Amino acid sequence: MENTAIEPEHSESACKGTLRPIRDALDILNGKWKLPIIVALTFGEKRFSEIAKEIDGITDRMLSKELQDLVTNGLVKRTVEETFPVKVTYSLTPHSKSLDDVIESLRKWGILHKSYLVNRDK
Repeated sequence: MENTAIEPEHSESACKGTLRPIRDALDILNGKWKLPIIVALTFGEKRFSEIAKEIDGITDRMLSKELQDLVTNGLVKRTVEETFPVKVTYSLTPHSKSLDDVIESLRKWGILHKSYLVNRDK
């Protein structure tokens, strides 16, 4: 009799290969502040102090670190205008648009998961 077993759609090696880019993405967006910073910059460029005012609870030191990480990863652009005093602004890069679907999916999943947690013991 011929073996007609169907191969599983996902193999262990394929899953391991998929995990690496997911980890890379999570490393870039990791932490409490990166997504709120990205959202704060969604409607245009802002100065450091404007971002700080918009995000409750973030310290200047943490905002500075997170902005540096986002600039390094090509999601935020830092622009220095040689005026007196020097004006520094931050804005989203065109590459940051690649996160739109990711952020929307996370938002939808967050709503779904919260509903699950609230209703699971009822």
